[in-house]
Amino acid sequence: MIPNTAEDPVATRRIEIAPGFAGYLALPPSGSGPALLLLQEIFGINTHIRAVARQWALDGFVVLAPDLFHRQAAGVELGYSGDDHARGMALHQAYTHEQQLEDVAAALQSLRALPETAGRRCGALGYCMGGRLAYFAAATAGVDAAVAYYGGRIQDHLALASQVRSPIQFHYAGADDYIPDAAVQAVRAAFAGHDSAEFHVYPGTPHGFNCWARESYAPAAAALAHGRALQFLAAALY
Repeated sequence: MIPNTAEDPVATRRIEIAPGFAGYLALPPSGSGPALLLLQEIFGINTHIRAVARQWALDGFVVLAPDLFHRQAAGVELGYSGDDHARGMALHQAYTHEQQLEDVAAALQSLRALPETAGRRCGALGYCMGGRLAYFAAATAGVDAAVAYYGGRIQDHLALASQVRSPIQFHYAGADDYIPDAAVQAVRAAFAGHDSAEFHVYPGTPHGFNCWARESYAPAAAALAHGRALQFLAAALY
């Protein structure tokens, strides 16, 4: 086997979004590109989220993953079961709607201000809690496109749906223990008149199917969803 001696094509660094509020930045091999705000699950900017940031950077995007729990536990990185799962749920419950909107707006402002994204379009992508925040970014922060993977409790905020003007794509697990089919149908109905809203449901897949670090990982669905999201965001942002 020939060893890989090439330099890492993705440069990463920590950036300050606001005092006490940092983010993980991943740059594409070209050094610049469209901006993509990556919004975490309840488990922090952990190994998986950093890997997702790098994956999208390799796809050509300047990716910023903000540390959304910075007020309560800056830099927290959690696993997906046991005490870690319980702590993530507690952090999520203490994270208010107003704080979520504030953090999305601040992170987008910071991302748009980077020289690496100057003059380029900006999108949002999120998973579970982050999927809901990607929806908020589309409704309240003027992103050019948004992708929400199994966004939790979007159905509780459908008053914002009419404010979404940009293309938006939803990915749902077909066997999700956290998001019932009735919630998916409610979101779908709210976007019935939106010309650029896409819905994809993956039959038989559980919540969190995109994450290779979870028992619920479904690689075929994850690959299909990534391809769809990549095509969607490339069309909207390039």
